[in-house]
Amino acid sequence: MSALISLKNISKAFFTEEIETRALNGINLTINQGEYVSLSGQSGCGKSTLLSLLGLLDAPTQGQYMLADSDVSQLSRDQRAKIRSEKIGFVFQSFNLISDLTVFENVMLPLTYQSGLNKSDIKNRVEQVLEKVEMGHRKNHFPSQLSGGQQQRVAVARALVNNPAIILADEPTGNLDSKNASAVLELFDKLHQEGATICMVTHDPASAKRASRCLEMLDGNLIKDHKNIKTTTPVKPVELAVS
Repeated sequence: MSALISLKNISKAFFTEEIETRALNGINLTINQGEYVSLSGQSGCGKSTLLSLLGLLDAPTQGQYMLADSDVSQLSRDQRAKIRSEKIGFVFQSFNLISDLTVFENVMLPLTYQSGLNKSDIKNRVEQVLEKVEMGHRKNHFPSQLSGGQQQRVAVARALVNNPAIILADEPTGNLDSKNASAVLELFDKLHQEGATICMVTHDPASAKRASRCLEMLDGNLIKDHKNIKTTTPVKPVELAVS
């Protein structure tokens, strides 16, 4: 497998009133295409900060971040936003669906930032991902008409609709009961088997063990990195242009 993400000596510090707080300390990490990685650790260990950097929501204080062979360490806010909208899919604990939009409209949102797609292309792509997460029959419903598990499935569809290079999930089962949580994790298993690259932050050891590779953090450092035996479908290399 080829490297999709490569972090070299990544650190992140936050400054408030002349006080420096180091959230990440020289992280070195490679994530290959097709891997399913879990990221766990105690509250405040830096896992959400690391996921934020991976998703280009923030930039590192120092170090190099290579995404699909392009250096994205020190891009401008607009450059990061462009790559984020095209190459990264997010799934959040709180679903983040817009209440006055239908399921179809929520899933369509990421495509509105892309040029070159006509209405037919958008319709087909949205319907395909909704069928993939088994929510096609609910496309005209509103989030308030769905269960928590159904809302998270819609959120996963929204993350998939732009054909991302990687799916980043931040505690995706944190607001779900055990039955719905299991259904969402089974969906992640299926996506991984189809070749998706996934990085999931979770505090639940059982959820973490479903990944093909388990990372653990403590005080801004990666302290454990071990693999589970999993198989994935080979995927094509991702081409990423930074402008």
